Formats: sequence, C-alpha cells, structure tokens
Amino acid sequence: MRKRTIIFGIIFIFIVGLSAYFLLIDGKIKEVCFYDRCFFVEVAETPDERAKGLQFRTSLGANEGMLFIFSSPQRQSFWMKDTLIPLDIIWMDVTKRIVFLIPHILPCATEKCPVYTPDADAKYVLEVNAGVAVEMGLSVGDQAVFR
Repeated sequence: MRKRTIIFGIIFIFIVGLSAYFLLIDGKIKEVCFYDRCFFVEVAETPDERAKGLQFRTSLGANEGMLFIFSSPQRQSFWMKDTLIPLDIIWMDVTKRIVFLIPHILPCATEKCPVYTPDADAKYVLEVNAGVAVEMGLSVGDQAVFR
C-alpha cells in the first residue's frame, strides 16, 4: 500500500509540474527586467502587431509595456501617431543591451507626427510609461533580461 501511495504521489507531482510548465513557461517572453524591476510585456512580433503597437490605448499599467521584436537588427523608427499615452522608448541590440532611449515622448494626434530613429541598430524595442527610464536611471549600455 505504501509503495502505491508513493507512486501516485510521484505521478501527481509530475502532472502538476508539467501543467505549470505549459501554463506558465511556454517559451514566450513575458517579462523584460532591468536591475530589480520587471515589466510584464505584450509582445509585438508580426508586422501587423508592430504597426499597431500601443495605438488607441488609454492606459498602461505601472509595470507593463510592449516589446517589439524584429527579425534582424536595424535602425527601427517609431512614431506616436494615435498613441494616447506618453511613453519612454528603449532600443536594445541582439544582446539585449540598451543602445538608445528617448524618455517622455508625448502622444501625437495630428496627421504629421515626429519620427524617432535611434543612432544604432536594434533588434528589440520596449515601450513603457513615460518617466520610467529616468526614474530607474536607465542609460545606454544597461542590460535587460527577458523571462
């Protein structure tokens, strides 16, 4: 009887662990962290997702953001057309190091909006609420960790 209980216990633990793996760790990026602060991210990796970005959103949680993933490093340009919340935009290279950032970019509701282009190639771009980069003291060369 004791052997049967141990076997069922092991099977139960295995099933719970496997379920947690598939529910929580599905191989997709869920967080971008700098130092001890992490942002839960919505990932934009298709052309349509990247084109829409955070347009028409009226809010973004304090620890939320959008991570844009590009197929290859390039000078990825952004604008704030129809974006309703001020943002910090953080460009990162293939090693996830910050290569460029612009804090506190204001929304643009006109037809002709400024375009923001980094002076370095980036594979990843993170948008977070305006003021976060300054508050955290982020600067070029800082390392991000994706989870």
